[in-house]
Amino acid sequence: MGFRGFEGGAASIVTRARWGIATGLIGWLACLGAPVVVAQPPPRQPPARTGRDAPREIRRAAPPSAVWDPPTAMSFSADAFAELEGPRPDFSVRPEFSMKDQQPTAAAAVPAGSMTANTTGGFAWSPLVSEETLTDEIKDLKAMAARAVSSQTEFKGGGYNQARQAFSTVALAFGVIAAYDQDIRWKREASTARDLFARVGFNCKVGNDETFNEAKLRLGDLESLLEGAAPNGRADQNSRDMRWSRVADRAALMSRLGAADEKLAAAVASQADFDKRLETVLHDAEIVAVIGEVIQQADYEDHDDDTYRGYASAMRDAALRLREAVKKTDYDAARAALGELKKSCDSCHGAYRG
Repeated sequence: MGFRGFEGGAASIVTRARWGIATGLIGWLACLGAPVVVAQPPPRQPPARTGRDAPREIRRAAPPSAVWDPPTAMSFSADAFAELEGPRPDFSVRPEFSMKDQQPTAAAAVPAGSMTANTTGGFAWSPLVSEETLTDEIKDLKAMAARAVSSQTEFKGGGYNQARQAFSTVALAFGVIAAYDQDIRWKREASTARDLFARVGFNCKVGNDETFNEAKLRLGDLESLLEGAAPNGRADQNSRDMRWSRVADRAALMSRLGAADEKLAAAVASQADFDKRLETVLHDAEIVAVIGEVIQQADYEDHDDDTYRGYASAMRDAALRLREAVKKTDYDAARAALGELKKSCDSCHGAYRG
């Protein structure tokens, strides 16, 4: 046996001896009933964190001084209740609130004889007409145009007049959409649609094969727009040169006002009729307000006549009061507003025509 073998054997004998002594000692303590406590190694401590991982020192602001400097002290009152006037409010009572409180009144929305400008410098159409009214108007006029061009016989027999009114008013609606001061449906296609329908509206002053074919094409464009597609036709008018008098002929707009007058008169004939036709009244009131504003724009005949503008403004403002009456379901106010609207129309027709 070599030296290393001897060393290993000796170490093994010592280890077994120590183990035997330890086992015997534990057995002896167990016989005496003493608790056996086995020492546990101390837990390992995590290494100290340094750099970005080291805990940050919490710094707190110094408490404010109990004494204000003179300039600051002069900004506050020593006794606020001594400065206030009137009774203290009772916060236990909640005031009544509705969304109507947030809506501008007709007078506030469009002051008589003036235009409301939006933040970009253009006319703010949203106080006069809603997106829903413009959309519904276009849908209703599409049905009117379809009837007018259902056949050449129908068109040449007088349907061209209905087509003229329908397409001219559609052009007006798209003109408002193109200039609308809020995001609105069809805004991207509105300028092209406005000019396409304006052109066919003017051409439908006569009923012949050429205008019939054009009206059929524009009806297809209108159907495409309602289905979510872009119109197929192309406008030849520069949008920068857009003038309202070229969008919709005043005579065609007067025909639309005549149709509105009939519907409004029937809807406000009685309280029961009014309650059943609130949506109709609101819709036509907004369309009348739009027309009342548009026919005052430059290049319309008599647009620079103060008397004419006064009648148009009165019609617009009465239409807005009629709309407010609908929102409040106030039948008496609606009758009064409709009476003022008719008075302005009759007075204007007595001095101006077309």
